[in-house]
Amino acid sequence: MPMPDSLAGRLRLPVIAAPMFIVSQPALVKAQCKAGIVGSFPALNARPQAVLDEWLSEIEEDLAAHDRANPARPAAPFAVNLIVHKSNDRVEADLATCVAHKVPIVITSMGVRKEVMEAVHGYGGLVFHDVVNLKFARKAAEFGADGLIAVAAGAGGHAGALSPFALIQELRSWFHGALALSGAIATGRSVLAAQAMGADLAYVGSAFIATEEANAAPEYKAMITAGAADDIIYTPVFSGVPANYLKPSIVAAGLDPDNLPDPAKTNYGGSATGPKPWKDVWGAGQGIGAVSAVVPAAELVARMAREYLSARDEMLQAAAGWEAAQ
Repeated sequence: MPMPDSLAGRLRLPVIAAPMFIVSQPALVKAQCKAGIVGSFPALNARPQAVLDEWLSEIEEDLAAHDRANPARPAAPFAVNLIVHKSNDRVEADLATCVAHKVPIVITSMGVRKEVMEAVHGYGGLVFHDVVNLKFARKAAEFGADGLIAVAAGAGGHAGALSPFALIQELRSWFHGALALSGAIATGRSVLAAQAMGADLAYVGSAFIATEEANAAPEYKAMITAGAADDIIYTPVFSGVPANYLKPSIVAAGLDPDNLPDPAKTNYGGSATGPKPWKDVWGAGQGIGAVSAVVPAAELVARMAREYLSARDEMLQAAAGWEAAQ
């Protein structure tokens, strides 16, 4: 399976850190890239729009300084997430800023726009598009996406509903570009499992909420470290689209997660009153049971890298034993 040339040899671990609304900002992105994984952030986190240019300059300058000081271990590339849905009135300006900075990787979400891919390809950048089903995956591939991000059941935020086994095997049967898997991945073993299923990369988000560099409230980080898969609920109530949220944050917002209102009768995301998704009700994926402490991002990546190598060695030994027994 392919690994883009710009990523080959640049990653300590085959991981893209997911861009998380509010949470992912330059401090976290820089730490992720220096640790050896692709760091990313949503363009919409930079407010007002002019701040995006400032953030990109800060990230570029800091990573360039790191590379000069560490020529044998340069930083991984970074990525910017663009919401390309027509409701985003910033997409053209954000795209122009990304093009001006020649952002290495652009992650597109909520729609497929050929002109976005053409603009990024024009300077040699990569476009990864996140998908929850085959319909949008085929459209993204038709328009020239370099990679797909399979957002499977269990992922934080706006997750899909398909099993990662089903989604990856169906995508890999026809898509020959780079493929990343998202959904409850928080350990090095899970990263290796994603590759065993047919993905090239893992897409990891929720574990990075509980890092020192993450722009998340202390209470949010504490819920991640104390939580487990049972503390996650998948519901369309808060944004109109099914998403995974932390039950304790719903309780803190004054609601009963086991008795939520009818989604057709709520509009929390667009209402001036009531709990707001991401601000009051916090997203997270089902993999948070593997997160037990708030640590620097580099420490989290190092732990996952050790787990990955250990699991790989165990798998090779098991395969050798199986072969010898035949």
